[in-house]
Amino acid sequence: MQKVPTMVMLTITCTMMLLMLPEAYATRWTVGGNMGWNTNFNYTTWAKGKHFYKDDWLFFVYDRNQMNVLEVNKTDYESCNSDHALHNWTTGAGRDVVPLNVTRNYYFISGKGFCYGGMKIAVHVENLPPPPKAAPIKSGTTTTLTVSSMSQIVLLPVVFAIGTAWDAFIHIW
Repeated sequence: MQKVPTMVMLTITCTMMLLMLPEAYATRWTVGGNMGWNTNFNYTTWAKGKHFYKDDWLFFVYDRNQMNVLEVNKTDYESCNSDHALHNWTTGAGRDVVPLNVTRNYYFISGKGFCYGGMKIAVHVENLPPPPKAAPIKSGTTTTLTVSSMSQIVLLPVVFAIGTAWDAFIHIW
């Protein structure tokens, strides 16, 4: 009986530590937003002003019985030519996910004539910008962490972990 609270506390502590890890920055973009992958929609306007980064995903939602998702080169994108697709991302479910795992330009169209109705999108994928750098320390100055400042840095996560463990302990009994 004594091991249950110990295991609960260990699980909660591990969970709290995982929550403190930095979050991943990959984004899953639903192409066209609420409109999805459809005709009579301007995907150039939709993509304008958005930043697509390496390791993001494009999520295409469409009518699986009529449309598809084809990756093509720039020339075939401009002419809506689906005869020489570089990759057919169509899985048949009408819910296709395309990983943007290389920094380059991507060109997608829907074949079967739908490209002429506007079903085409070009995205430029770039590297994630580096995080901002801290201001340099002026020469001749020193930075020290006092016991008081260190305790403030560590205290808040510890308080949350203890509170969560106590709450779980109370609910078990």
